[in-house]
Amino acid sequence: MIEKNTETMVNRDAAVARWIAMLKDEASLLEHPGAHHKLLLSEAHALHRAQIINRDDLSDLLEQADGALAYAVETLFDHQPGK
Repeated sequence: MIEKNTETMVNRDAAVARWIAMLKDEASLLEHPGAHHKLLLSEAHALHRAQIINRDDLSDLLEQADGALAYAVETLFDHQPGK
């Protein structure tokens, strides 16, 4: 039983690490903020549907995705020509 729980945690940690790597892909975020945000949301919901993360984890990932989108929009707005 302990071995199965350990394997589940390793899979969860790896899946969340992949999601965080996508979150931190600043080049992709700033190049296509809307599409990047949509991908983050889609992947977070897929992790939840697969029962890899719970609803609290899902909430955290969605909040981080929204924060990344807000950051991208603000960054792009601040770097517009003439500003």
